[in-house]
Amino acid sequence: MGLVRLEASTIRTIPVCGEPGRSKILIARKRVSALGVARMADPTPPRHDDVVHSEAFLRTLMQRQLKLSIMCAAAFVVVLFGLPVANYYAPKFMATRIAGFTLSWLLLGVLFFPAVWAISWYFIRRSIWLEDDEVRQVKDGPKEGKP
Repeated sequence: MGLVRLEASTIRTIPVCGEPGRSKILIARKRVSALGVARMADPTPPRHDDVVHSEAFLRTLMQRQLKLSIMCAAAFVVVLFGLPVANYYAPKFMATRIAGFTLSWLLLGVLFFPAVWAISWYFIRRSIWLEDDEVRQVKDGPKEGKP
């Protein structure tokens, strides 16, 4: 019978540099072999100059991604509720036949999924760009005229 490795978590708090009274929670994994020998993988706290993992960096990135999420959600709501609204307010226009389908069925059955796919594709591409842009700004350092 081979050795079985189990993992248990230990939660520790470390103080946040420059902010008295605040602390971060770190989780260390404890690996235990079948023989009962335990090793603790000690997490290292972030360096003082590690801007990429700082609270301000993450807050800015999360705010930008929240704006992107709201914009994509709004586009999805327009796509989702646009068809019923168009059917209600412009029934003659939505009954127009295109390629053997009424416009409403063409939009619902054929164009709805590509529209949702396009919104998802835009969200993923833009989210990755936002992350890369934040890292690029940190690497370039503060610009002239910026506080």
